[in-house]
Amino acid sequence: MTTPNTGLLIGSGGLRQLHRSLLQHAPDAAITILQEAGYAAGPGVYEALRVWLGAHAGTDRPDELDAAHFGGALSDFFQSAGWGRFSVRPVGGAALAFDSSDWVEAEPGTAQMPMCFFTSGMLADLLGRVSGEQVAVMEVECRSQGDSICRFLSASPATLQEVYEKMTSGMSYAEALGAEPSVR
Repeated sequence: MTTPNTGLLIGSGGLRQLHRSLLQHAPDAAITILQEAGYAAGPGVYEALRVWLGAHAGTDRPDELDAAHFGGALSDFFQSAGWGRFSVRPVGGAALAFDSSDWVEAEPGTAQMPMCFFTSGMLADLLGRVSGEQVAVMEVECRSQGDSICRFLSASPATLQEVYEKMTSGMSYAEALGAEPSVR
């Protein structure tokens, strides 16, 4: 009998080396590979979250948590796994922001663009499983590019596609989402 994948099995050193190796040896494919690996990790992360919630929140079903407590529980789960803490808040009327000042995938000040591709894929799968709907995740701020936080936006694929298109034409993600100028 095989043991199910129920954990965050890749450590920060392994993830950072995967980044470095892909960017060095397969730069044109690195983003896609990391996102796809993140999606593939999603089911195991979801199961690990269920186990963790059963021991810490009185339920092993993330969808049973009150929305006001879900962000804190998710943050505690990732922190207990050594990945960092999140704060979760709405941005505009159509997205959630997941912010972290210590996210494990980021390598501060080493990049020109957001680099937490594995996390984006993993969170999209995980949040989709929790919500029962298709979810997209896009990193819009990253400690790897010198920002103070890593900020992941979570919304419907159509919403994030629209945000992406508006950002490529020069608009900020906050403006694209109709958020207040100070979104922190």
